Amino acid sequence: MSIAGIIIGIIAGFIGCKLTGAEGKGCIIDLLLGLAGGWFGGWLFAFLGISWGGILGEIATAAIGAALLIWLWNKIVK
Repeated sequence: MSIAGIIIGIIAGFIGCKLTGAEGKGCIIDLLLGLAGGWFGGWLFAFLGISWGGILGEIATAAIGAALLIWLWNKIVK
């Protein structure tokens, strides 16, 4: 994992928390959600045939994936 990947993960986790209205869970949790969201968003968008390029596309994909994971987690836990 590169420094850029870590930074994108933190940004995506933060954006994902804001999109769902969830409170920030801290930098480490936001990072993990962003990384998992990047994987999940990439898988989901590939499955749907959606492709975004560049750094903004990576951040958007990871943020949307993180938001979906946060939303699912909140539905399961609550």
